[in-house]
Amino acid sequence: MRTDSRLSRMLHVLLHMVRHDGPITSDAIAHMLGTNPVVVRRTMAGLRDAGYVRSEKGHGGGWAIAVDLETVSLLDIHHAVGGPRLFAIGNEHPSPDCAVEKVVNAAVEGALRDAEHLLIARLGAVTLAELAREFDAECITLR
Repeated sequence: MRTDSRLSRMLHVLLHMVRHDGPITSDAIAHMLGTNPVVVRRTMAGLRDAGYVRSEKGHGGGWAIAVDLETVSLLDIHHAVGGPRLFAIGNEHPSPDCAVEKVVNAAVEGALRDAEHLLIARLGAVTLAELAREFDAECITLR
Protein backbone atom coordinates (compact mmCIF):
# COMPACT_ATOMS: atom_id res chain seq x y z
CA MET A 1 0.00 0.00 0.00
CA ARG A 2 1.41 3.39 -1.05
CA THR A 3 0.00 6.81 -0.34
CA ASP A 4 0.18 9.57 -2.93
CA SER A 5 3.86 10.44 -3.39
CA ARG A 6 3.02 13.95 -4.65
CA LEU A 7 1.66 14.78 -1.21
CA SER A 8 4.78 13.56 0.56
CA ARG A 9 7.07 15.31 -1.90
CA MET A 10 5.24 18.63 -1.64
CA LEU A 11 5.13 18.47 2.16
CA HIS A 12 8.89 17.87 2.06
CA VAL A 13 9.35 20.94 -0.15
CA LEU A 14 7.02 23.12 1.92
CA LEU A 15 8.87 22.33 5.15
CA HIS A 16 12.16 23.30 3.52
CA MET A 17 10.53 26.48 2.24
CA VAL A 18 9.28 27.35 5.72
CA ARG A 19 12.81 27.32 7.11
CA HIS A 20 14.53 28.79 4.05
CA ASP A 21 15.43 32.46 4.07
CA GLY A 22 13.81 33.83 0.91
CA PRO A 23 12.26 32.23 -2.16
CA ILE A 24 13.46 28.88 -3.51
CA THR A 25 13.86 28.40 -7.26
CA SER A 26 12.21 25.63 -9.24
CA ASP A 27 15.71 24.40 -10.11
CA ALA A 28 16.64 24.07 -6.42
CA ILE A 29 13.39 22.26 -5.63
CA ALA A 30 13.86 19.98 -8.64
CA HIS A 31 17.37 19.12 -7.45
CA MET A 32 16.02 18.39 -3.96
CA LEU A 33 13.37 16.04 -5.38
CA GLY A 34 15.45 14.53 -8.17
CA THR A 35 13.07 15.70 -10.86
CA ASN A 36 12.73 18.30 -13.62
CA PRO A 37 12.01 22.01 -12.89
CA VAL A 38 9.07 21.87 -15.32
CA VAL A 39 7.45 19.17 -13.16
CA VAL A 40 8.08 21.33 -10.09
CA ARG A 41 6.46 24.39 -11.68
CA ARG A 42 3.45 22.36 -12.76
CA THR A 43 2.95 20.94 -9.26
CA MET A 44 3.67 24.23 -7.49
CA ALA A 45 1.07 25.91 -9.69
CA GLY A 46 -1.63 23.96 -7.84
CA LEU A 47 -0.29 25.24 -4.53
CA ARG A 48 -0.12 28.77 -5.95
CA ASP A 49 -3.67 28.59 -7.29
CA ALA A 50 -4.85 27.52 -3.82
CA GLY A 51 -3.03 30.51 -2.32
CA TYR A 52 -0.50 28.49 -0.29
CA VAL A 53 2.61 29.67 -2.14
CA ARG A 54 3.50 32.58 -4.38
CA SER A 55 6.00 32.84 -7.19
CA GLU A 56 8.38 35.75 -7.42
CA LYS A 57 9.99 36.55 -10.77
CA GLY A 58 13.42 37.92 -11.52
CA HIS A 59 16.79 37.77 -9.83
CA GLY A 60 16.38 36.31 -6.35
CA GLY A 61 12.91 35.06 -7.25
CA GLY A 62 11.36 31.66 -6.80
CA TRP A 63 8.66 30.08 -4.66
CA ALA A 64 7.74 31.27 -1.17
CA ILE A 65 5.11 30.39 1.44
CA ALA A 66 2.14 32.76 1.15
CA VAL A 67 -0.11 31.67 4.00
CA ASP A 68 -0.25 31.23 7.76
CA LEU A 69 0.81 27.62 8.33
CA GLU A 70 -1.82 27.22 11.06
CA THR A 71 -4.57 27.55 8.44
CA VAL A 72 -3.43 24.81 6.05
CA SER A 73 -3.91 21.10 6.67
CA LEU A 74 -2.13 18.20 5.03
CA LEU A 75 -5.44 17.37 3.37
CA ASP A 76 -5.53 20.88 1.88
CA ILE A 77 -2.12 20.24 0.32
CA HIS A 78 -3.27 16.86 -0.98
CA HIS A 79 -6.18 18.57 -2.75
CA ALA A 80 -4.02 21.44 -4.05
CA VAL A 81 -1.55 19.13 -5.77
CA GLY A 82 -4.41 17.32 -7.48
CA GLY A 83 -4.10 14.34 -5.21
CA PRO A 84 -5.66 11.28 -6.77
CA ARG A 85 -6.69 8.26 -4.77
CA LEU A 86 -4.99 8.09 -1.40
CA PHE A 87 -4.26 4.38 -1.78
CA ALA A 88 -2.78 2.76 -4.85
CA ILE A 89 -4.50 -0.55 -4.21
CA GLY A 90 -7.90 -1.84 -5.18
CA ASN A 91 -9.76 -4.62 -6.92
CA GLU A 92 -8.44 -5.90 -10.22
CA HIS A 93 -11.88 -6.90 -11.44
CA PRO A 94 -14.55 -4.47 -10.23
CA SER A 95 -17.39 -6.48 -11.84
CA PRO A 96 -16.39 -10.13 -11.47
CA ASP A 97 -18.53 -13.03 -12.60
CA CYS A 98 -17.30 -15.22 -9.73
CA ALA A 99 -19.40 -15.10 -6.55
CA VAL A 100 -16.30 -15.63 -4.36
CA GLU A 101 -14.54 -12.69 -5.98
CA LYS A 102 -17.65 -10.52 -5.49
CA VAL A 103 -17.64 -11.26 -1.75
CA VAL A 104 -13.90 -10.70 -1.45
CA ASN A 105 -14.11 -7.44 -3.43
CA ALA A 106 -16.89 -6.15 -1.19
CA ALA A 107 -14.86 -6.88 1.94
CA VAL A 108 -11.71 -5.25 0.54
CA GLU A 109 -13.61 -2.21 -0.77
CA GLY A 110 -15.24 -1.72 2.64
CA ALA A 111 -11.89 -1.89 4.41
CA LEU A 112 -10.32 0.55 1.93
CA ARG A 113 -13.24 2.96 2.32
CA ASP A 114 -12.88 2.87 6.12
CA ALA A 115 -9.11 3.37 5.89
CA GLU A 116 -9.53 6.27 3.46
CA HIS A 117 -12.04 8.00 5.75
CA LEU A 118 -9.65 7.64 8.68
CA LEU A 119 -6.69 8.93 6.64
CA ILE A 120 -8.70 11.91 5.36
CA ALA A 121 -9.74 12.79 8.91
CA ARG A 122 -6.16 12.58 10.17
CA LEU A 123 -4.71 14.55 7.24
CA GLY A 124 -7.37 17.19 7.83
CA ALA A 125 -6.44 17.43 11.51
CA VAL A 126 -2.72 18.11 11.02
CA THR A 127 -1.59 21.59 9.99
CA LEU A 128 1.61 22.61 8.25
CA ALA A 129 2.47 24.53 11.43
CA GLU A 130 2.35 21.30 13.46
CA LEU A 131 4.58 19.59 10.93
CA ALA A 132 7.01 22.54 11.02
CA ARG A 133 7.16 22.34 14.84
CA GLU A 134 7.87 18.60 14.68
CA PHE A 135 10.56 19.27 12.06
CA ASP A 136 12.16 21.88 14.33
CA ALA A 137 12.08 19.50 17.29
CA GLU A 138 13.68 16.76 15.20
CA CYS A 139 16.44 19.14 14.10
CA ILE A 140 17.16 20.05 17.75
CA THR A 141 17.29 16.36 18.67
CA LEU A 142 19.80 15.66 15.89
CA ARG A 143 22.21 18.37 17.06
